Amino acid sequence: MDTPAGLGDFLRTRRAALRPEDVGVVSYGRTRRVPGLRREELAMLAGVSVAYYTRLEQGQSANASDEVLDAIARALRLSPDEHTHLRNLARPGRAARRAADRPATAGPGVRQLIAAMDAVPALVLDHRFDVLAWNPLAHALLAGHLDFGAPGRPEERPNTQRLFFLDPHAHELYPEWEKEARRAVSALRLAAGEHPEDRRLAELIGELTMRSPRFAALWARHPVRACTSGVKSFQHPVVGSLDLSFEMLRLPGTDGQGLLAFSAEPGSGSEAALRLLTAAGARPAVRAGGATAAIGTTEAP
Repeated sequence: MDTPAGLGDFLRTRRAALRPEDVGVVSYGRTRRVPGLRREELAMLAGVSVAYYTRLEQGQSANASDEVLDAIARALRLSPDEHTHLRNLARPGRAARRAADRPATAGPGVRQLIAAMDAVPALVLDHRFDVLAWNPLAHALLAGHLDFGAPGRPEERPNTQRLFFLDPHAHELYPEWEKEARRAVSALRLAAGEHPEDRRLAELIGELTMRSPRFAALWARHPVRACTSGVKSFQHPVVGSLDLSFEMLRLPGTDGQGLLAFSAEPGSGSEAALRLLTAAGARPAVRAGGATAAIGTTEAP
């Protein structure tokens, strides 16, 4: 899925993003036929041979040492998340790969926890971004047009990546859709590197690539970032505009499951909107004309 071809793509995109002058490489006015750094320039900066780096970029070296990968990461000025992704791609045998084909389930304790968080939108996601459980407020916030019980039925289980890129509701819900799209693809890239043998995850990526041109374009850029906290803006069909902080907490012993929770700044209009949404309950969000939004067969407009 992401290796060995993914390793070469990742390294090439990062080389292309660096200008020689950014890293102190003198080009002496020669015409450059490739964007960014050449292979030999990066090899020099990392202190490895050009032949070795070329094999690594071609996915032909599965035994790269930590020292070599660290040196390449420094030369490319990778972020910590990108550095981790590089290691996963370069040595897929050491990446987490016990992603069974059988559907994941949220444990009873975490389901009880999010049910008790009645004033906080909270849901449980697996590493494929399937929704394993959500509380009524998370359902009302993110996908009130879907059946609340869908996460309990694996064949109907919502997937937040599929919803985001293929459901027209997402374009209405996220006023900063492009920003959120970059976040979504960055997190999915990281998951793909962590689970290189997950067939269902590969199928999801293939589906999104085929059905969403915007996803395909972003995926080709190979962005990598763990989106574990931040602020998301919403334009909700029932309560209007909200700006909510989010935290994604990894659940230990679950092969990558996470608890995603949203909160509003005390005393803000967003907090008042959340209270209103709590009072409204998890009824479906009806779109203009009385139609309920649904996942389409092509990319959302």
